[in-house]
Amino acid sequence: MYEQVSHSLLNDILIELDPSIRGEGLRHFYTRLGANFYSIHALFSVLYGKREDFREHMQGLVETMARQYVLRPEHLRHSDLEREKDHNWFLNQQWVGMALYADGFAKDLPDLTQRVNYFQELGVNLVHLMPMMQCPKGASDGGYAVSDFRQIDERFGTLKDLQALAGELRKRDTLLTLDVVLNHTSNEHAWAQQAKAGSPTHQDYYYIFANREVPDMFEATMPEIFPENAPGNFTWDEDMQKWVMTVFNSYQWDLNYSNPAVFIEILDIILYWANQGADILRLDAVAFLWKKIGSVSQNEREAHLILQLLKDCCQVTAPGVLFIAEAIVAPVEIIKYFGEDAINAKECEIAYNATFMALLWDAAATKNAKLLTQGIKSLPDKLERATWLNYLRCHDDIGLGFDDNDIRAVGYDPYAHRQFLIDYFTGKYEDSPARGLPFGHNDKTGDTRISGSLASLAGLESALEANNPERIDVAIKTIVLMHGMIMAFGGIPLLYYGDAIGTLNDRTYLDDPAKANDSRWAHRPRIDWERAELRKTPGTVEYRLFSALKKMIAVRKEVAAFADFNNRELLDVGNPHLFVFARFDTTQPMNKVLVVANFDAHPQHLNMEDLGRKAFFRHASVRDLYSGERPALFNGELVIPPFRFYWLTDQ
Repeated sequence: MYEQVSHSLLNDILIELDPSIRGEGLRHFYTRLGANFYSIHALFSVLYGKREDFREHMQGLVETMARQYVLRPEHLRHSDLEREKDHNWFLNQQWVGMALYADGFAKDLPDLTQRVNYFQELGVNLVHLMPMMQCPKGASDGGYAVSDFRQIDERFGTLKDLQALAGELRKRDTLLTLDVVLNHTSNEHAWAQQAKAGSPTHQDYYYIFANREVPDMFEATMPEIFPENAPGNFTWDEDMQKWVMTVFNSYQWDLNYSNPAVFIEILDIILYWANQGADILRLDAVAFLWKKIGSVSQNEREAHLILQLLKDCCQVTAPGVLFIAEAIVAPVEIIKYFGEDAINAKECEIAYNATFMALLWDAAATKNAKLLTQGIKSLPDKLERATWLNYLRCHDDIGLGFDDNDIRAVGYDPYAHRQFLIDYFTGKYEDSPARGLPFGHNDKTGDTRISGSLASLAGLESALEANNPERIDVAIKTIVLMHGMIMAFGGIPLLYYGDAIGTLNDRTYLDDPAKANDSRWAHRPRIDWERAELRKTPGTVEYRLFSALKKMIAVRKEVAAFADFNNRELLDVGNPHLFVFARFDTTQPMNKVLVVANFDAHPQHLNMEDLGRKAFFRHASVRDLYSGERPALFNGELVIPPFRFYWLTDQ
């Protein structure tokens, strides 16, 4: 019965479709709309079906998808068709990404276009550009306070410059990833400005209240995101004489997704950027999309329904485009952003593996893999047509959001262990080589996050300051070891710009009043390209790091077992210093790779016989895919040098 209602409604909508968006060129659009409309109608009904204007918004939703399909360039429509034929195209081991600020990696977009050879030189074929949409000067939260969703900020260049970059990347078979900020706008956005001017329509785009009654009910259960710099979740606006929900910063107004007009606006923006050439869209702060009194207003069921609806709509207009869920939440929650009760991803195909990232830093600090192994045991299985984004550093801080039960399971006290990690990475712990910075300290909970570049956190900065070759060597080995894990784990490895050449903390942010109170700017540097040229000079730190990662990427792309088809087996080998897992080729399951990492400063032994060597290797001789060496085996034991990893095979 409901299917008949849905089918009848679709017929009515198509009859009333704006004449300007009809035509023969819509054949694929109509086919996909017919295939997805039942789900789209059902989700839109759950979210907005009780409203009197539901039918009107349903018409607007379909017309938005159709208009953007008409505007979709022919080469992108062709790409959609090719990717529909091979819907697992993004799961193979060929993809290696890099995240960067366009005005940090280069001067601007035209300069970045001139530097794309760097990506090919390293082996990177997925480029994620951090937010570039128009923002206010100063209070921009690093680009996440957007004042115009359809304009490139002038400091980056123009929309034509972005299109030129997208074209250059496409020639080199390199994917382009762009950010779309879903949860909020800048208070200088046109919608906010019209709300300030008294427009009831636009005040309904946000959470705006005349007094503190409702805000106080929200505050009773909502946590503070930036307690140091932006306490509370509401800001008083003098122009309106009303309270506005501002979960992140006072100048970022939260969008009200209980209003279908907001959903349709954001869908239109997503499809707009898909049409500019984005292969992947990173959806920012997706955990916060639905607010509910009496809850923490994160990870709500309706937030997932919104993402499912966005995905279904995108499948109609631009099915070749993937979504990344930026949800830095507990493992049991993050897995839901692929979609629940499904085999294939029905929300976002890609999600940040923040748990793996934080666990790797724990192993680097403790020199053991106890919590790393335990934490991965607790990481839920992902869906089949979905993958992780595995990373070590990004534009944001490092949160220590380990599960307390996992921490206790390996013999640590949760509070004391987190305090140790904070002290270790901020250099307070005796003999710590790390030079990180505290971020977002919360006096109420004692929670602190950590800022800093990978090289500075791994001890390279302090080693260079001390001019200590042995410590420099350890820092380089640590950086290479950690990258060896994200390359082999399963998913898309995402490097952060500057890490391949050992870029250190940039403290010039302290000279800028708009940035001085945010230590995350320490790891948002401007690349020194003269120094970057040292990657071509043997013996330099830059050369050692760049060469190691370049080789690692090249080897990864040749190993079919590193594709991500849920083909990983975690192995608990009884040695707390070793992190061990197996990968296997799904087309030839006997072809396996044993990944072994030693996080300790001393050599460690792995008894291959206890591991069930015959289950992994059919031949007597094994070799390390990364180094090309054949590690010595004596009496069935493999010796792993300090801060070293192996990708072992008998092939």
